[in-house]
Amino acid sequence: MIDLIRKSATQIVHLLRRREISPLDLLDALEFRIAEVDRHVAALPTLCFDRARGRARILMGRDERPLLSGLPVAIKDLIDVAGVRTTYGSPIFKDHVPEKSDILVETLERNGAIVYAKTNTPEFGAGANTFNAVFPPTRNPWNTSLSAAGSSGGSAVALATGTAWLAHGSDLGGSLRNPASFCGVVGLRPSPGRVAATPGYRIDDTLGVEGPMARNVADLALFLDAMCGADAGDPISLPSPAESFTDKLRTSPGPKRIAYSDNLGITPVDGEVAALTRAAAHRFEALGVVVEEAHPDFSEAHECFGVLRARNFAVALKDQYENHKDLLKPDVIWNIEKGLKLTSEDVVRAERQRHAMFTRAAGFFATYDLLLTPSTIVPAFPLEQRYLERLGPHVFGNYVEWLGIAYAITLISSPALSLPCGLTGAGLPVGLQIVGPRLGEASVLKAGEMLESVLGFSKSIPIDPRVAHRP
Repeated sequence: MIDLIRKSATQIVHLLRRREISPLDLLDALEFRIAEVDRHVAALPTLCFDRARGRARILMGRDERPLLSGLPVAIKDLIDVAGVRTTYGSPIFKDHVPEKSDILVETLERNGAIVYAKTNTPEFGAGANTFNAVFPPTRNPWNTSLSAAGSSGGSAVALATGTAWLAHGSDLGGSLRNPASFCGVVGLRPSPGRVAATPGYRIDDTLGVEGPMARNVADLALFLDAMCGADAGDPISLPSPAESFTDKLRTSPGPKRIAYSDNLGITPVDGEVAALTRAAAHRFEALGVVVEEAHPDFSEAHECFGVLRARNFAVALKDQYENHKDLLKPDVIWNIEKGLKLTSEDVVRAERQRHAMFTRAAGFFATYDLLLTPSTIVPAFPLEQRYLERLGPHVFGNYVEWLGIAYAITLISSPALSLPCGLTGAGLPVGLQIVGPRLGEASVLKAGEMLESVLGFSKSIPIDPRVAHRP
């Protein structure tokens, strides 16, 4: 069974299509591996193997095999899977079992995915450290005394420990990219609309997106292909591209000119993280790519994101605030209350700031094919530390401000890939963020694959959790 766990998703799908293995074999392997390692990291709090095996048998009875051919996938506990406990990381919904799946889950299942688990997340996805009042906190497998980041922390840890071949995540302020960086896996924030999902109360939202996480770029491209496609239930969803992202990895020429910035002009950054990501960016030079230090002007990012994020929380969670405030964590309450206090002038200013940054970024990408930065500004920190309060002499103003290097990219609607690019002296992964113009996923994935082949980091996972023994 361990041989199956260590294979890539693309290798597993190849075996499924040739019928050399069955989806039931894979579910058996996952169940064994989860029993072996998940108690150390708490990545998968809800399992649904009976449902998964039932769907596997149905799929095995068909002549055709869709794209994923019965590959098991894990789904973040922020979106609904019919008949499976879905808590959103909140005690308000600790016993919630939805009757209908999210659009994204329906798309994946049509494409041959089999859902077997929900991955852990902070309450309503608020915060880049995966803890909540329903389940145990998710621990970083490189050192279990450390944070896995968030909010897709459970997905990242499942991939890193071999309890998933593919795992879904979502991203508003870096929630796909930060845990990928902390855990040494690959995460992609797609352009808004690229992945259809059931909308919340803001049906035209372009800040939060659903996206894929994997152990390597080829697997990530495959998973993105399985997620894509327009759906009438999502008003901003886009049709699948004419050529799959998997095929684009083979046909795309790669970048010619890229820019690197260690801080986007808006944040401090750990010196070791800056050094590792800068060195990784300059590895492109040996591949014939021009690398220069530059970035667009993101000077309004903190104020703009703070307003727009708060508005989203108020719209989405006003009912929970009014009816269950005593069950909400303080960070969620702070977000909602900030949103409810916003004036129309606050929102107008933030929207105009976002427009200005988007316009400047579009001009920037007319000169540069890609923008590279750290995915997050520090390596993993202690699990008990709710968020990064300070870096050197700089004190962050709130619990999300340390994520600015990720949410600046959210504001310009660009696709962004977090690719592991090295280890710190303490043996912790660091991610390089690769950003492209809107709808430029193919170029981002191609660049990621080029660098991945040089760095070879993806060959180091999955790992067994490295349990920290405290005195």
